Amino acid sequence: MVSKRKKSNERRVVVTGLGVVSSIGIGWQEFWKNLIAGKSGISKIESFDTSEYDRHYGGEVKNFDPSKFIDRRKIPYLGRTSQFAIAASKMALEDAGLEISDIPSNRMGVCVGTTMGEPQIMESIDKRVFAAGNKYQVDPLSAFSYSAGTISGNLAFEFELKGKNMVFSTACASGNYSICYACDLIKSGKADCMLAGGGDALSRIAFTGFSRLYAMAPEKCQPFDKNRKGMMVGEGAGAVILEPLDVAVRRKANIYAEIMGYGLSCDAHHMTNPSPGGIQLAIQRSLEDSGIKPKQVDYINAHGTGTIENDKAECAVLKNVFGDALRIIPVSSIKSMIGHTLGGASAIEAITCCLVLNKSKIPPTINLEEQDPDCNIFCVPNKMKIQKVNISLNNSSAFGGNNGSLILKNLKDIVE
Repeated sequence: MVSKRKKSNERRVVVTGLGVVSSIGIGWQEFWKNLIAGKSGISKIESFDTSEYDRHYGGEVKNFDPSKFIDRRKIPYLGRTSQFAIAASKMALEDAGLEISDIPSNRMGVCVGTTMGEPQIMESIDKRVFAAGNKYQVDPLSAFSYSAGTISGNLAFEFELKGKNMVFSTACASGNYSICYACDLIKSGKADCMLAGGGDALSRIAFTGFSRLYAMAPEKCQPFDKNRKGMMVGEGAGAVILEPLDVAVRRKANIYAEIMGYGLSCDAHHMTNPSPGGIQLAIQRSLEDSGIKPKQVDYINAHGTGTIENDKAECAVLKNVFGDALRIIPVSSIKSMIGHTLGGASAIEAITCCLVLNKSKIPPTINLEEQDPDCNIFCVPNKMKIQKVNISLNNSSAFGGNNGSLILKNLKDIVE
């Protein structure tokens, strides 16, 4: 395999800043500490009444104070997803040691992924209209603040960024899609720096949807377990700062990883049931784009939702692609701890891959009691593993058959 990147004079792109909002920690340091400890962020949902459902748990972010990151005067006009995204982005910028003023505003842009947008705003409007007998006067600003596009707009406005502004709503693969597109913009010279990631907040409509699909587990998520009962809806956001390698080295930035390449695909098969062929195509494209052989991959962050069909399909694909090497490649699902954060999932998982590369520790897949023979992989059961990792693969799939795989590499030995 020959990397497309190596065939051209495209700039090499690296990750220099990380920001996380999750049910196990706000800020990558707290997130990472609890992640490798195998701490569960699943709890009873408090943001809305679940008494009419037969499921009551999720990966809800507790004690999030938006005023620590956002001017109090702006908060009433921002949905919870935008609040998460701004908070994660501010932490990523601070982590990168970047001043926005150091970069021409039209040379830095935003790429963000989301599944639902800001449905809580629409839910609030509906509730008030219903209570008022259709006599409630809807605030025009609120009426147009629930769509997915407002999230990237709010980020651009908050940081005064005038470069490319893009939202990807390819469901649960959206975070990877946003990072991939942002990477391309820098490689091609259309941007000098990008803020990328994804996020979603818990909403009644998402909770209802997964409930009607009978896809949610009662109290815990058990990826790859023989008796797994489904996924857990979660919430949160992940943000990364991307910039050219030469710029990062010149300003002595802390480089977490180089984005070696990616692969995207669509199953074109079914809206909710995954197709192994589509998942495999995305992974193979990521390897080809990176110039990486399967045996060179040291860690795989699985999509790993905990549903029967998704786990079986993903494991079958990993066996096809990696063959015998899969017996020793650690594969973990952090959704076992934080639930499925929808548009934020693959962004937070990309951050996990960056930290694995730098910390030489691999997070566990918790709640594993009896491994499914159809998921016969080394899924790092219940306890983290210490191991040096040079190359990691972040795998994501989504409703609509959208798949995204991202390959990241440790550059510490090169840049130090």
